[in-house]
Amino acid sequence: MTADTHSAGASDTHSVGALVFDGMKMLDLSGPAEVFSEANRFGARYRLSLVSVGGEPVHTSIGLRVPVDGDARAATVFGTLLVIGGDLLPGSPVDPGLAAAAKTLAERAGRVASVCTGAFVLAEAGLLDGRRATTHWEHAATLARRCPSARVEPDAIFVKDGNTYTSAGVTAGIDLALALVEHDHGPDLARQVARSLVVHMQRAGGQSQFSASLQGPAPKTPVLRLVQEAVQADPTADHSLEALAARVRVSPRHLTRMFRAELDTTPGRYVELIRFDLAKALLDAGHNATEAAAKSGFPSYESLRRAFARHLGLSPTRYQQRFATTGRASRPRTPAGPAGAVTS
Repeated sequence: MTADTHSAGASDTHSVGALVFDGMKMLDLSGPAEVFSEANRFGARYRLSLVSVGGEPVHTSIGLRVPVDGDARAATVFGTLLVIGGDLLPGSPVDPGLAAAAKTLAERAGRVASVCTGAFVLAEAGLLDGRRATTHWEHAATLARRCPSARVEPDAIFVKDGNTYTSAGVTAGIDLALALVEHDHGPDLARQVARSLVVHMQRAGGQSQFSASLQGPAPKTPVLRLVQEAVQADPTADHSLEALAARVRVSPRHLTRMFRAELDTTPGRYVELIRFDLAKALLDAGHNATEAAAKSGFPSYESLRRAFARHLGLSPTRYQQRFATTGRASRPRTPAGPAGAVTS
């Protein structure tokens, strides 16, 4: 049985094989596992098995020892192969035995999915060549360098390319598992699972809302560094193309060419990113959206709202509600909405 033949209402069992290893991220495994287990309460029939290279127990990122069900090299055919991530994968070569096991299991599986940095295992196994993929925002650039033939999408929560799925950091494995359940059993059952676990069926925005900065690396060209320093020093000043060009004593056309050549953007967009990043920091510090707009150089709240919609897919107020504090537990609980999440 493959994932494509498993449909809503089917009575057969869908086997999910999780490939684990020493140092794996515990939540990368437990998050999707809870989704599949919860789906079984509502009529699905998932069976989760853990396999490791050699069939030995593994130790997780938090030190727990986890037994496995067998050796990955002798494992049966899985409807879904789930490759777990680990903190060491982006900074170290992937163990050849782990990559080989992933490749062998993937060749027999109906579909393949990775959680967070598990994408590095798929990449080492050649399973991302020519495919769209994602991973934790912090390691997306590293994945792109490791697997240059892959089209890495750093802002995606998860990416589906054919029968291969990759997800973003850690808790995005829950989003991925819900998508797999929805594919197998339809949105109604997936919505029941989301409500039961008190999570969103599909969270708003991409990974950018969780990243530390959208500015990227500092420019190497001295002229562009002067532009960056000028905007950061006084974000509310006139930073139009003409004003910037005059400040660094080049023509507007030449400045635009320099930005496109080194940073693949325009001066106007770059200025907006610096202001946007500052606005996020002001919101995090407790300023309201109108204050954040004024202090970061946006001409109005509406212009800030449009920037947030472009970059994150949500409003400044919604961003602040999500990340300003966790101290909201005492507020009254509201019923589950149509999106499948319990909100407060």
